[in-house]
Amino acid sequence: MYKGFRTWILLLVFHTLTVAVWARRGRRNVLFIIADDLRTSLGCYGDSLVKSPNIDQLASKSQVFLNAYAQQSVCAPSRTSILTSRRPDTTRLYDFKSYWRVHSGNYTTMPQYFKSKGYLTLSVGKVFHPGIASNHTDDYPYSWSIPAYHPASFTYEKKKMCKGEDGKLHANLLCAVNVTQQPGGTLPDMESTDEAVRLLKSRASDDNPFFLAVGFHKPHIPFRIPQEYLSLYPIEEITLAPDPDVPKLLPPVAYNPWTDVRRRDDVQKLNISFPYGPIPKDFQLRIRQHYYAAVSYMDAQVGRLLSALDELRLSNSTVVVFTSDHGWSLGEHGEWAKYSNFDVATQVPLMFYVPGVTSHRNWRGESTFPYIDAFNQSQHSFNNDKVIKNMVELVDVFPTVSYLAGLRAPKRCPDVSFQEELCTEGANRAHIFRRPERGENGEAVSFSQYPRPANTPQENSDLPDLKDIKIMGYSLRTWDYRYTLWLGFNPNTFQVNVSDVHAGELYMLASDPGQDNNVYSDFDHSVMMTKMTRLPPTVSLQMRMKLQLLYLSAGRKRKA
Repeated sequence: MYKGFRTWILLLVFHTLTVAVWARRGRRNVLFIIADDLRTSLGCYGDSLVKSPNIDQLASKSQVFLNAYAQQSVCAPSRTSILTSRRPDTTRLYDFKSYWRVHSGNYTTMPQYFKSKGYLTLSVGKVFHPGIASNHTDDYPYSWSIPAYHPASFTYEKKKMCKGEDGKLHANLLCAVNVTQQPGGTLPDMESTDEAVRLLKSRASDDNPFFLAVGFHKPHIPFRIPQEYLSLYPIEEITLAPDPDVPKLLPPVAYNPWTDVRRRDDVQKLNISFPYGPIPKDFQLRIRQHYYAAVSYMDAQVGRLLSALDELRLSNSTVVVFTSDHGWSLGEHGEWAKYSNFDVATQVPLMFYVPGVTSHRNWRGESTFPYIDAFNQSQHSFNNDKVIKNMVELVDVFPTVSYLAGLRAPKRCPDVSFQEELCTEGANRAHIFRRPERGENGEAVSFSQYPRPANTPQENSDLPDLKDIKIMGYSLRTWDYRYTLWLGFNPNTFQVNVSDVHAGELYMLASDPGQDNNVYSDFDHSVMMTKMTRLPPTVSLQMRMKLQLLYLSAGRKRKA
């Protein structure tokens, strides 16, 4: 008995020492997985309908952040922000049409930093947003050791590939297909998984560390997915959004008219009035069904990737990060797609698996991530007490994963950082991994923003070009509130006019978690704004909004 007790003590001491020195001495591989347009519709985030067993399994062995938020709910600005750890006002990318290295500053990216430390850096699928936003090269050779891989089948993603009721092919929103009849008999995310597994195999016997980024395209529209995944979600089990109507007090500038959804052939046939005309309820149900099916399809690819990591005995030496670039509205507030500051568009899943820290090392050769077939599992399974409820941001990913992998986290950026090549506007969250959360942190906040061309919805409201941006909506998310100001913006100088308030939103989350009742107009803002004019011009917009929210919340408490 004494011998067994001594062995237990030795193992405990060994584990403690491992945790203490892991970031100082070890160089871990990194598998960075990013989905596209994935909101927190996952079993591990409390969604009882979705079937996401492989991501839930990863979450069960990871540090999970329940309140993580993107800095802008559209692909190129968000991905650039994540990978540089700079906010959109620093990258100056609010649309798809500039490259930050020449547009704002020659910032070091997360993979570039790992590459400079001797890592082999590899990109598969949609990691950077392709096109001008990443210099038409996915930022190669700065960020990647070899050119980024893009699946050949993605060429067909925006073409007429969806068979309609007339038997002809269309560019539809809803596009469940027979994969064997698709070009090459495959789909983009399947191809990306195949390539990622091939790259993992090439690294299995190499002692040099790697940083492999894998970007899955789904559940981004069109919902071009294997048709069998629809069977996981019988239409009679699908419900409408709990708040499918446009809130009465929603400022028109805040509404996104989901123009990319409207352009699809099957949606155009519905003849929906612009901008507020609702989608017919039966079609709403089908959109929600297809979105969930797309999530399960993407989950299966994550499962394939993680099980390969296991089979190659790499799960004991690899940090796994899973997240998304932003969320996606599924009819909440009468909106679809992203393009807003609401939680459904900005909140994302975020989890970090760190072998020996978030989960015990697997010394017995047992599988850490066995593949789970959603068709054979009736419900999700998630069991983990390593969850963080306080607010974090996607700009936190770069410093956190750097530290977890054994590198020094980039230093905090100064207030003006256009000349700083390597720094972070986020925070290193790795310290949280070692101690439990101590309740609500009133200082924990997240910031998001979204540009608009006008005070009312128009055709380019969702994706205005830089030159057309006249208003910027800045949004502050805390435990109790979401506070948003729509302020005048000059696209030539990139300056925001804090005195030019076009509209405001304030949601009390305790009584209004869906953010449907805007109480901004319940307050007299004149005294507060006068106080704001007395602040030095060097006070940041984020600090100004924090002070305003403190003033408003204090006033509400006095009234109560």
